[in-house]
Amino acid sequence: MTTILDKIMEKKREEVSLLKQAGLSYTADRTPVSFYDRVIASKTMALIAEVKRASPSKGDINIGVNPVEQASTYAENGADAVSVLTDTPFFKGTMDDLKSVKENISIPVLNKDFIMDEVQIDRAYASGGDIILLIAAALNDEEMHRLYRHSKEYGLDVLVEVHDEAEMERALKMEANIIGINNRDLRTFETSLTTTERLLRSYGKENAIFVSESGIKTQEDAIRLKEAGAKALLVGETLMRAGNVAEAVRSLKVDL
Repeated sequence: MTTILDKIMEKKREEVSLLKQAGLSYTADRTPVSFYDRVIASKTMALIAEVKRASPSKGDINIGVNPVEQASTYAENGADAVSVLTDTPFFKGTMDDLKSVKENISIPVLNKDFIMDEVQIDRAYASGGDIILLIAAALNDEEMHRLYRHSKEYGLDVLVEVHDEAEMERALKMEANIIGINNRDLRTFETSLTTTERLLRSYGKENAIFVSESGIKTQEDAIRLKEAGAKALLVGETLMRAGNVAEAVRSLKVDL
């Protein structure tokens, strides 16, 4: 059965092919801001707050959002990093969103996209990304290791995203130091915080920062995930739909 992830990656292959055909040179002279160091030094649960206009599972979420205003509100109210969706066909984001956000905030910025080729990492670095995402479900071991190494050559942090035990084993084997546990099943798109709880019962003692992603709505959810062993949260839809964004951000910052 073809999943949404399969469809996204098929489209991404077309995008990568066009990027390579264009032959653009992505250059920059910058030192990325470390999310890892920020989390290690923090006495509160770290929050990656996401700018996301739409998603395949929810449709339009906040299509008219001003990315800079949203990201600035996140940063001013305690977010530790901002995630910017840059996929256009499925999430209605752009690389210009990433660039404009980076120009206006000082905290780390995650280029949230479906990375499958070095050219995307080159572009992310040149556009101001400090963190890139590698999704274990979308990559084989050789691809993950190669893309991880390429990212590290730029000094980028890498969020390696897993969904189950097999993917967690793969992430740990490559010694990823930031591992995201996605509570959303990419086959059904259903979410359950028990995914983080289950995986951290088995792997919570490993030497990595664990980030719980998806389905996080309340301060109670944040506390529950902290007690499970997560050191950080990635929250998108809840913040994008919030009537009071500043208050919503502050509510998710809980003491460790």
